[in-house]
Amino acid sequence: MDAAGRRVPFDAQQVDAPLSRSAVFLVVTIGPSPEQLRTALEVVAGIDDLVKSVGFRDLGANLSCIVGIGSAAWDRLGRSERPAELHPFARIDGPSHAARSTPGDLLFHIRAERPDFCFEFERLLLEQLGDSVRVVDEVNGFRYFDARDLLGFVDGTANPTGRGMADATLIGDEDAAFAGGSYVVVQKYVHDLATWNAMTTEEQEAVMGRRKADDVELDDTEPQRAHKTLATITDDDGNEFAILRDNMPFGSPASGVYGTYFIGYTRRLWVIERMLQRMFLGDPPGLHDKLLDVSTATTGTTFFVPSLQMLEGLADGTTAS
Repeated sequence: MDAAGRRVPFDAQQVDAPLSRSAVFLVVTIGPSPEQLRTALEVVAGIDDLVKSVGFRDLGANLSCIVGIGSAAWDRLGRSERPAELHPFARIDGPSHAARSTPGDLLFHIRAERPDFCFEFERLLLEQLGDSVRVVDEVNGFRYFDARDLLGFVDGTANPTGRGMADATLIGDEDAAFAGGSYVVVQKYVHDLATWNAMTTEEQEAVMGRRKADDVELDDTEPQRAHKTLATITDDDGNEFAILRDNMPFGSPASGVYGTYFIGYTRRLWVIERMLQRMFLGDPPGLHDKLLDVSTATTGTTFFVPSLQMLEGLADGTTAS
């Protein structure tokens, strides 16, 4: 609680925490020794306390953090059960572009309305982790105008809302031992803004499948399908399998690096995997997502997000190896 007796509003592992103005996406690998693994597990088991320690200073900052565990790290926990769909990110080699698979034992998705809260949380987190981990990727994201990416289009339009949020993101009875958890896939995309900005608005809209100004959905130009179509997975009856995207732009005008950090939470990992296959291989095959001609995937990692209760128990009775 803060000085006025109000509760810190967001716990760790709240996949449905509101979209924020700022975020840090931190991916680390855990050192090889049992002691390094034990230290890392003790830190993640206490992540909720760290959220509250930093978050109480301004409840309006809405600080939250989600921890994801990679497949290789899960293998080291010495547990007999594992999430049904957890496996390393599968590289996709398309005719023109590739979705890379990159290392990652732990993901920390830090969100807040204020960048200083993300900074302070990450600083204290890495201080606690010490030499038990090695940082392999760190991206500082920001909300850009009315939730647009740096290509100028609104991002996350199809996100589920209300009751649909839990159905889309949280594992249920189909894997009862891990109910309340989620899967998350992250990819860092770097944009060629010079090439993109040389295109007409109409050409850009055909690639994205939406109008740039007002985000209204457009029909595809057959046989080439737009990004919004390739990234939408439906069942045989046309019902969409939604995922929760919390993508963020990142960039540096001084260095000329601009991009989008894709992060997708899902109850069904296969949905995101099929989406990426359609983008990189094409649907129909050979007609890849034209967005990839200006946006290159430089990372790709998959994680399991345990429920808070499971996360807090990871350091208990674990055979660290």
